[in-house]
Amino acid sequence: MEIKKIDDDFSVCKVVDYSLVDLSAEYLFIEKTDEENSLVCLTCDVPPNVTERDDNWKAFRIQGILDFSLIGILSKISKILAENEIGIFAISTFNTDYILTKKEKFQKAIQALADAGYTVVE
Repeated sequence: MEIKKIDDDFSVCKVVDYSLVDLSAEYLFIEKTDEENSLVCLTCDVPPNVTERDDNWKAFRIQGILDFSLIGILSKISKILAENEIGIFAISTFNTDYILTKKEKFQKAIQALADAGYTVVE
């Protein structure tokens, strides 16, 4: 299985609302619940109406379109990273999964996955 490194820096945020979010941004993940308005975006795209933010995240995605019948993909990756003491922030989209790690652990995460047989593409 291939994973693709994403070179940009990401931020995980809480926002008042989504009115100042640039919906044309290249990477943008919006989650809304009865308790919060969350946003994950490139650090350069963080809107001014954040109430909390956590910077210094890097990301990679599982390449290709994952069929909904596939089981355990994210579980296997998270297990490898957990065994290497690397925390994750996972995001699933219709097509695939994105995994974020803190910047200081990113290279270690990529190496652990490569050692486990994943192909890393730039």
